Amino acid sequence: MIVTPTALPEVLVIEPKVFGDARGFFYESYNRRTLRDATGIDVDFVQDNHSRSAQSVLRGLHYQLEQAQGKLVRATVGSVFDVAVDIRKQSPNFGRWVGVELSAENKKMMWVPPGFAHGFLVLSDFAEFLYKTTDYYAPQHERAILWNDPAIGVQWPLVGEPLLSSKDQTAQRLQDAEVFP
Repeated sequence: MIVTPTALPEVLVIEPKVFGDARGFFYESYNRRTLRDATGIDVDFVQDNHSRSAQSVLRGLHYQLEQAQGKLVRATVGSVFDVAVDIRKQSPNFGRWVGVELSAENKKMMWVPPGFAHGFLVLSDFAEFLYKTTDYYAPQHERAILWNDPAIGVQWPLVGEPLLSSKDQTAQRLQDAEVFP
């Protein structure tokens, strides 16, 4: 496994060791011990989520204020531009973001710790996206920050306008959002 810190040191890009030949490939997508030894991250994942989205769908920037979720995310079909934003008010990186392309082809994963908002944009015709989370989904604690908030300035690789849910269309700007202390 190759672990690469991003510009936000708590957010990691993880590349599994892939064994491939003419028949296809095999890789271990998650092993608690291997992840712990390579990253120091030793968490209990309690929920797996799987989404399928069409090209230009943008989901995010989402987080749960209580029952904050750490997420280990990856694309199993297609490709996405995956983004994490530090929303810990006391962090020296508050409001900064990182983005990485995750795809079925590159098999990269991203660790998004609690205290970060998360979102992705589908780059391919469609994408299937998997999330391992460290806490359960709690809609009463879910919040969203506006995907195009100029205070954050995410450089989404958009072609045209994104397809957004009503929740994402009406999300708050970072300056008005409830964030982590």
